[in-house]
Amino acid sequence: MGKRLFWISLGFAAGVVTVTKARAYVRANTPHAARGALFPEVADNLGLATVSNLWRDFSAAREAREKELNRRYQDVAS
Repeated sequence: MGKRLFWISLGFAAGVVTVTKARAYVRANTPHAARGALFPEVADNLGLATVSNLWRDFSAAREAREKELNRRYQDVAS
């Protein structure tokens, strides 16, 4: 269990670093007008913005799955 948690954590951290670096590269190498269209709410701290967006996406997917399971098992219980 400990090894699995370690590798999951390492993979998550590598993903965050990769996405942060990729977004920073795109942000640095695009014209100003295009950058505004790609990153409308760019924060000064790109890493924090990336983690925040990942958390928001995860929470939305989790809530959608919870609603689906609740609908499925409420229908079975009725």
